[in-house]
Amino acid sequence: MNAKHPLEGQCALVTGGATGIGAAIAGALAAAGANVVVNYFRSGDAAERVAEAIRAGGGKALTVRADVSREPDVLALFAQAIQAFGTVDILVNNAGIQRDAPLLEMGLADWEQVIAVNLTGQFLCAREAAREFLRRGVIAERSCAAGKIICISSVHQRIPWAGHINYAASKGGVAMLMASLAQELAPQRVRVNAIAPGAIKTDINRDAWATPDDEARLLQLIPYGRVGDAPDVAKAAVWLASDDSDFVTGATLYVDGGMALYPAFGGGNG
Repeated sequence: MNAKHPLEGQCALVTGGATGIGAAIAGALAAAGANVVVNYFRSGDAAERVAEAIRAGGGKALTVRADVSREPDVLALFAQAIQAFGTVDILVNNAGIQRDAPLLEMGLADWEQVIAVNLTGQFLCAREAAREFLRRGVIAERSCAAGKIICISSVHQRIPWAGHINYAASKGGVAMLMASLAQELAPQRVRVNAIAPGAIKTDINRDAWATPDDEARLLQLIPYGRVGDAPDVAKAAVWLASDDSDFVTGATLYVDGGMALYPAFGGGNG
C-alpha cells in the first residue's frame, strides 16, 4: 500500500457528496488516491465544484445525480460509477436530510421522507455496493478487503433528540443496519463501519454556531472545547476506507469531541 496514497486505484462513491461533510470526504478520499463519484440530488453546481477541485489536484471525479431513496436512481448511480471507473471499492453512505418538528406537529410526509433518505437510502446503496464487491472479490494489490462501506450516522444514534424524532430514529436505524451488514458480510471480506459525527461546522447547522454566543452554548455540550470541522470526519473516513483499519468491522467511530459522553454528568454529581 502506498503510504501517501493508500487508496490508489480504488473507486469511492460518496452519496450526498456535494456539500458539507460529504464534500470534505470526497476531497480527502481523492487526496488519498481514490477515483471519486460525487453523488448529489439538488446541488449540481456544488457537486461539480467538488469534482473540479479533485481534478485540479490531479485526481479523477464524476458527478452523478440520484435520489438515494429511489431504487431506480441507485441502480443507475452504481451503473454509471462502474462504467466510468470499472468497479466500486468504497461506499460512503453520507446522504441525509432533516425535517424537524415537535411530535404533535410532525406530518407523516416529514417522517417518511427522512426515513426514506437517511435509512432506506443507506440500505439501497449498501446492497448495490455489496453486490459489486462480491461479484469482483478481493484484488490483493488494491486492498485486503473486497470492499468497504462507511455509514455516516450521528451522535443521535445514541443521544435522544426531542423535536427531531424522525432524524434520531433514522440514525438509530443506521447503527443497527451497519452492525447487521458487518456481521453478514465479514465472511466475504467486506468491511462495514460507521462514523457518528457530533457538532460539525456545516451549513445545515449554521444557526448553532454562527455567533460567538451560539458557539459558547454549543460548547457546553462538547468536553473537548471546540466545534468540529468537516475534515475531522473526512480523515476518519480515509482511515476506515484504507487497509490501516483492515481488522475493523462493525464499529462506530464517534467524531464528536466527547459529546456522546453526556458532559452534564462530568462533575460527578449526576
